[in-house]
Amino acid sequence: MEREIIYVGDPMCSWCWGFSPVLQKIVEKYGETAPMRLVVGGLHAFDTDPMSDEYKAQIKHHWEQVAEATGQAFNYAFFDREGFVLDTEPACRASVVVRNMKPEALLSFYERIHKGYYVEDTDTTKLETFLDYAAKEDIDAAAFTAAFESEETRQETISDFAWCQQSGVTGFPTVVLREEETLAALSVGYQPFDSLEPILDAWVSGEMSVKAQVEAAAAEQAANDDEDATPPETKH
Repeated sequence: MEREIIYVGDPMCSWCWGFSPVLQKIVEKYGETAPMRLVVGGLHAFDTDPMSDEYKAQIKHHWEQVAEATGQAFNYAFFDREGFVLDTEPACRASVVVRNMKPEALLSFYERIHKGYYVEDTDTTKLETFLDYAAKEDIDAAAFTAAFESEETRQETISDFAWCQQSGVTGFPTVVLREEETLAALSVGYQPFDSLEPILDAWVSGEMSVKAQVEAAAAEQAANDDEDATPPETKH
């Protein structure tokens, strides 16, 4: 039976940064049985306005929540930037480039963007930053640039965003289990590895079937719909 773990995230999403150690454990333990596919979400894609003080305060609050919940490090020097536009589309597109050019380096590259943005106070909206990360993954700069600037990669990135919307993904990170053609959410939002491990163990061992659960839920919903449609009995 074909199985796949679909990870939906954004390299500039704070809860995805918080989830990063969990993702690493999932890939390490289950990657051979159920390979991981990364879909980029476009959390703040195509933003064009510089961050206001109010917007900075809102984002900073999210960072503080993630730090408290997950223990991940954050560098709050980011909020001293003036005129920064929080557009996550370039970071998502750079991830798509690596997904196509060197898929075995994708998670490492994705993690470099996470660390650059949240810890190293690096501008992770710029091609120059991505070229530095690509070089560390032994990816040719000219080839990376050509792919990054191509219309094909732009459209593939937008297709990822569209897949998220069509699949009903409402937040990041989201982990989806695919069993043949059946999809089911494992987690929406941050969850510790200990909470996910028993479900993943049961799934990869065959003890739990996503397809069977989805079909059972659909059958139950259909029965409830039929019951709701039945007119009440009347006395004569």
